[in-house]
Amino acid sequence: MSETRDVVIIGSGCSGHTAALYTARANLKPLVIEGHEPGGQLSMTTLVENFPGFPEGILGPQLVENMRKQAERFGAEYRMAHLTSADLGKRPFLLHIGVHQVHAQTLIIASGASARWLGLPHEQQLIGHGVSSCATCDGFFFSSKEIVVVGGGDSAMEEALFLTRFATKGDGDSSSRCVSSFEDHAWNARSITRRFSFC
Repeated sequence: MSETRDVVIIGSGCSGHTAALYTARANLKPLVIEGHEPGGQLSMTTLVENFPGFPEGILGPQLVENMRKQAERFGAEYRMAHLTSADLGKRPFLLHIGVHQVHAQTLIIASGASARWLGLPHEQQLIGHGVSSCATCDGFFFSSKEIVVVGGGDSAMEEALFLTRFATKGDGDSSSRCVSSFEDHAWNARSITRRFSFC
């Protein structure tokens, strides 16, 4: 089966829903391919208190659902599928979505990011209960607590530095692979202690 669309959006996180809302309001009838993590990382978040318009906060999955409903109200179509390949060499773009082919005049890639979990027992059940993948989102909840940041790259060091605003003490991986400016700032922060990785 083959179909032609004005707009196809890959990804259904905040960016994908926003693109769907704006293109649907422009009467472009976007097709949103939800991908491997429908709703994006926000769908795994508990209470979101830093999104405008919700003074009491809102649960991440509810916020994602609200965004989707708003885009659907204006004509966005959502499809649970994966993009398997794309030919972007000529217009319309040829997209292989599952067993279907879709031609798209415009392709918006809003694939977002995925947390890299450790795979520890009960890790997923503890998300929102002491385990987090987003310091900016959840740092406040760790006020006056000791924390551990896993990883030695730029992202981990940036998260560790941000958490110094809240945590009393933090441990970081000293097998750092980050740029030296991040590393210098992190290891000079009084509240961060180096730990060695044995993985």
